[in-house]
Amino acid sequence: MAAALSADERWMTLALDLAARGLGRTAPNPPVGCVIVQDDEVVGWGFHPRAGEAHAEVFALRGAAARARGATAYVTLEPCSHHGRTPPCADALIASGVRRVVVSALDPDPRVAGRGVQALRDAGIDVNVGVLEAGALRQQAGFRSLTLRGRPWVVAKYAMTLDGKVAALGEGNGAVSGEAARARSMTWRDALDAVAVGSGTLHSDDPALTTRGVCGGRDPRPVVFDRRARSSSQARAWRPGSLLVTAPDAETSAFEAAGVTIVRAATPLEALTGLGRLNISSVLLEGGPTLLSAFLDAGLVDEVRVFIAPKLLGHGLPPLTSPARPMHESQPLRDVTVETLGTDVLVTGLLSDIPRL
Repeated sequence: MAAALSADERWMTLALDLAARGLGRTAPNPPVGCVIVQDDEVVGWGFHPRAGEAHAEVFALRGAAARARGATAYVTLEPCSHHGRTPPCADALIASGVRRVVVSALDPDPRVAGRGVQALRDAGIDVNVGVLEAGALRQQAGFRSLTLRGRPWVVAKYAMTLDGKVAALGEGNGAVSGEAARARSMTWRDALDAVAVGSGTLHSDDPALTTRGVCGGRDPRPVVFDRRARSSSQARAWRPGSLLVTAPDAETSAFEAAGVTIVRAATPLEALTGLGRLNISSVLLEGGPTLLSAFLDAGLVDEVRVFIAPKLLGHGLPPLTSPARPMHESQPLRDVTVETLGTDVLVTGLLSDIPRL
């Protein structure tokens, strides 16, 4: 039986739930949630909805008003201590008269990086750091990757049969996974900044790369990797805000005329750096096998999410095209979770450490 949550963990869980409402919407800022508690009652709450708007602490303090004095504020990320597009949240908390601030994770932004916590302590506020930190780091992975590595956090996702095939050979194959798995995939599109496929997938499936069936959902930015820029300019993925990643010397005038943003890169790392310069903090890499293999071989996949369907296909397309390697060179996942969705099994795990300070 799992241990009961402490009061701090219980309120921080609520703050993390609030922060999740901003996933996919705040880049280059992080998703942040804040809850203000007085006498074991929530008196104010908020989350950061998008870059340029008020931070979570500001919304929470507005709701709490005078009841913030003497209260405890729970914040999923260290309050900022610098002037950006909005004033410092550390100053707002100090002015409100809160007695205590509980922080889940420190801010990796060099303009903050402990200064927010220090400002609160210098003002006589009791500060506790690290409550449910692992959950906050996972939620902030994109922001942390963009801030400290200059590139988005990369999530590789695919569905395969029990015998390791992602599709039958030929076109018009149908989906490998069931409805519950496909619905979960839509929530990932809603929560990540961009969704990426290769030119082969664009040609064979003509995916729209939109979010469907998610209440209040938003579409991620479509990213197509096409080294020669020979994909059809009429594909459903192309719309204002779409991105084409192609070779430095590729002819792209037809795409540019359609409002597609061009990212020129010779390597996967250059491609990710280019996406980072466009404030894309997270990418859902949906394939196909050539694109997935290129990123895995380059060591640029941070997280893996794989659906395994209880069916056998036989001759078909494998998820990866990398050369065979001995078992001792395999890449083990960390923080692995296994979940059943309908008749499918979802396996997730990390290949990279989430950047910290």
